[in-house]
Amino acid sequence: MGVLKRSHGYSKVDKEDPDELIHRRAQFLIYKALEQADSRRKPSFIRTRLRRLKLKMGRKLQKLRKSAMVSVCGSFAFDSGILKLSAAF
Repeated sequence: MGVLKRSHGYSKVDKEDPDELIHRRAQFLIYKALEQADSRRKPSFIRTRLRRLKLKMGRKLQKLRKSAMVSVCGSFAFDSGILKLSAAF
């Protein structure tokens, strides 16, 4: 009873091969990167539509602002007499 014999005991490995260790670590990092890529959310249909709508509205506002500036500048030039002179010739 003093000595117990292990029938399925593990023997200690001297040292692991450094190349094998590097390879195993690289495989683990690749696995983790792929797992993160799979877990990322894909943009929902509603978000995509909302983003497109915002872009469309922004473009229309820019166009409106530009046309308003042209009409204000044009009426200023017409009122000041700059265009009256060029229209007479």
